[in-house]
Amino acid sequence: MTFRGRNGTVARATMWSAGLMLAGTLSAQAQDVVIWGGFPELADFYERVAEGMSDEYPDLNVIVEPIGLRDHEKRVALGLSSGLDDATVLELIGSTANRYIVNDLLPPAPDDIADFVNDAGNFEPFFRDTATVDGTVYGVPLFRGQGALFYNTDMLAEAGLDGPPTTMEEYDDYAAKLTQRDADGNPTVSGWSLRLSGGGGGIAEKFWINMHQFGGALLEPVGDKYRAAYANEAGLAALRQYVNAVSGDKTVTIDMPADAAAFQRGQTAMFIRESWVIGDTEKKAPELNYDTALLPRGSIALPVNLYVSGGSDAAQDAAWAFAIEANKPEHLIWLLDNVGWLPNRAGVDYSGVIEAKPQFSAFVDLPEDYDLFTLPSIEPINEILTRFAAVLTEAFADPSLAGDDAAMMALLESAEEETNAILDRAGILAE
Repeated sequence: MTFRGRNGTVARATMWSAGLMLAGTLSAQAQDVVIWGGFPELADFYERVAEGMSDEYPDLNVIVEPIGLRDHEKRVALGLSSGLDDATVLELIGSTANRYIVNDLLPPAPDDIADFVNDAGNFEPFFRDTATVDGTVYGVPLFRGQGALFYNTDMLAEAGLDGPPTTMEEYDDYAAKLTQRDADGNPTVSGWSLRLSGGGGGIAEKFWINMHQFGGALLEPVGDKYRAAYANEAGLAALRQYVNAVSGDKTVTIDMPADAAAFQRGQTAMFIRESWVIGDTEKKAPELNYDTALLPRGSIALPVNLYVSGGSDAAQDAAWAFAIEANKPEHLIWLLDNVGWLPNRAGVDYSGVIEAKPQFSAFVDLPEDYDLFTLPSIEPINEILTRFAAVLTEAFADPSLAGDDAAMMALLESAEEETNAILDRAGILAE
């Protein structure tokens, strides 16, 4: 098979046989099922799933092709609009998949797959709903992205800080105390690494997480419609925090190393990220002393589902069988332990992994009042996030905004008008 690695280059890999069953008999001709994913770290997981099918389905070739998330989204858009020759398992966040579902570019799941997803013993309503549109199941839930605070315990101890911050005010205070500076006062190690630049709507998603801690949201649902809801005190508090970090307290800069790589190299003391960082850090920085903590109010939770499109009916059946195989407990436990993404299936005992890696506790041991939210499954959600991210990127780098609440509110009000215009064009703007 051809396997595409993290950098998009093509490398040779073993052809996994996963088989194909047709009406109780094996097909005489091998079929191909392609796995398109946007999280390259899951390549080994999908190969493991394919191996798990090999005894029952010896005639199916499973081709795993993961690439970076933004390139994956472009690939899916092109593939679904032009048609897929091979049966393809598509790894998609539910809100992203919705745009293809409403335009009849993704088929519903077969009845037996829908029964599996609708079984209350398999998935809680939150995850069933993200794989369902208007009562019809289109995908199989697999894992989710959910945020928590990662913090360097050695750095906190050296700064005289006992435990992680628990309020947004403490986040600012901790960031100031944890920032390491050179002789000129410029930060060399950020106290709190924020998502300040980069392509795509991820900047807006991360901003939404911070704004959520202040009690706000980017979009407010009104029945089955939405309106922008960030030109208010919660949005201003979040934007003020970003701008102050860059241009006020100067606990971080736009061009400083950021995200998981910076954390693993000791270039930042804190950052908010999903659970995959645990598995990644085990591989890249096994000696790093760190822990995780709940966010003050709650977190985003982005469920990722598996969808199927293209190919013959027989190959599609095999592709759906792959999605079910991926949800077997032994594979999901391996996923959590070795990759770090949080599986969505209920009724699986993950306690052994969590006991061995207590950093998972901030992702799974949640208080009853912990408020999880997700992106709404509306067609223009990616456009809304991407356009707002562009506004935020400029704002974060604008030192004139520091201390000027009126200017920041005016910026948010202008961005809100654009968001509402997008919603209006899509016919889903609430008055």
